[in-house]
Amino acid sequence: MNHKVSEKAFKGMGMEGLTARWYASLTRKSLDEFKSLAERVAREIPADASVLEVAPGPGYFAVELAKLGSYRITGLDISRTLVEIARTSAAEAGVNVDFRQGDAAHMPFAAESFDFLLCRAAFKNFTEPLPALKEMHRVLKPGGRALIIDLRRDASMQSISKAVQSMHLGAVNALITRLTFRFMLLKRAYTKQEFQRLLAQTKFGAADIREDLIGLELALQRT
Repeated sequence: MNHKVSEKAFKGMGMEGLTARWYASLTRKSLDEFKSLAERVAREIPADASVLEVAPGPGYFAVELAKLGSYRITGLDISRTLVEIARTSAAEAGVNVDFRQGDAAHMPFAAESFDFLLCRAAFKNFTEPLPALKEMHRVLKPGGRALIIDLRRDASMQSISKAVQSMHLGAVNALITRLTFRFMLLKRAYTKQEFQRLLAQTKFGAADIREDLIGLELALQRT
């Protein structure tokens, strides 16, 4: 069976209410990973860079990046609840991040607005993946770069179990997380080849795609 990648039967909707708050609590346990990613990105972007995080969820990465410099950071998420949580996190940290509610496939930004774009652990949930990629290209400045980090669909359950174990979750959350990977997230995710087919339909052209234990990293650039 072909895995159609231009659109999905699954209609990606933002988590709201208690589900969103549970997710925010769960992902906070990986705060060190967000800090590490923020430090990595900070080493690779200009000191005054304009940064867009697509689907930032609770906003942990954006907040950590804001602590590291005078970047102009915006976060766009479809979930109103997660936008509220992210705004609270930024206020508590004393940093300025513009978190907004909106759709990745129809971004409310002018063309050529951002130097750098990050989309982490969210692309697989987009109902309209190809329009989302085209929007990412549109809002980047010439020479701007994007980094997409996500699960890969061909990850083995053994690899998933190893990754969940490394999260140091409680027994209940670990079980829920493994089941979520198996019955939801893997089915929505993409392989490297599927990403390549999507990118061939955009102006990004070739991408540097790297695979790890359970995920993919796509490094894109607007020429």
